[in-house]
Amino acid sequence: MFDRCARPLLLALALSAALPALARTPAAPPQVPAQVSNVAWAQDMARFAAADRTAPPPRGGIEFIGSSSIRMWDSLAADFPGQPVFNRGFGGSEVRDSTWYADRIVVPYAPCKVFFYAGDNDLNSGRSPAQVRDDVLAFVQRVHRDLPGTTVEYISIKPSPSRANLLPAISQANAMIKAALARLPNTGYTDIYTPMLGADGQPRAALFREDMLHMTAEGYAIWREALAPKVSCD
Repeated sequence: MFDRCARPLLLALALSAALPALARTPAAPPQVPAQVSNVAWAQDMARFAAADRTAPPPRGGIEFIGSSSIRMWDSLAADFPGQPVFNRGFGGSEVRDSTWYADRIVVPYAPCKVFFYAGDNDLNSGRSPAQVRDDVLAFVQRVHRDLPGTTVEYISIKPSPSRANLLPAISQANAMIKAALARLPNTGYTDIYTPMLGADGQPRAALFREDMLHMTAEGYAIWREALAPKVSCD
């Protein structure tokens, strides 16, 4: 009888003694994840390589990278006149893909700053807000492994009307990413989510094309205004 009664008590005492040690165990750093397979991106990488041979971007310039919201930013150079900006966006990509290809379309350019937009495709494909945050941290970690002095500026996930069901997850991911980056050197965060909402707190449809996912010139104007104070190597 004594053994049966004492056994749970002894187990509880052992667990209590182990908890402080477990609490002291540091969390594993984010790992560079595998790419999200898409044959179209091999074509994008070939296109970037061809552009690098004929008209290479300025070394130490300002890079914009990420998914289709970056790829379709056709007015990028005009929006930031006098700044050495260049575009390496590839449509449909997730955060993990820019990490995967960083050795080809980030590191060789040694940019002074990287403006990074991705995350809504990730959430739409089933990634959780915490996973997106960790993926962003892995991207920052990958860039800083070779370019510790490069600043990585994250552009918050936008509120697309076609993905209104994801708005709570988008808000959560944005908040988690902002908090995580605030603790890291040579990083930044720009909120474009809030200014793209209407007075009713819903996405402003006028800022989006017919697909209610990709932006009009008015949408990019909001991005330009929000990012302009940061688009320089100073």
